[in-house]
Amino acid sequence: MTIQEELASLIKNDVLIEIEDYIDELFEIIAAKKEDERTKEELASMQEMRDDFNEMLKDLEENEIDDEEAKEIMEEINEMRKED
Repeated sequence: MTIQEELASLIKNDVLIEIEDYIDELFEIIAAKKEDERTKEELASMQEMRDDFNEMLKDLEENEIDDEEAKEIMEEINEMRKED
């Protein structure tokens, strides 16, 4: 498996699922009318992040991300996930 395939797998099977789950939680808060401005900002931020990762998947499919960039992105994702 290439580093690009590993990155695509990480994004599809972990990152996007986690983002979608969190977006669902935010929508539940909003549906219960318990949201505040921070919740709405967080929702917009998470939706933008989801879009960015989907765009990254397209770039991976089109071989527009080289080994070095893929490695850096994977490291950033792993750091981001550790912080949560």
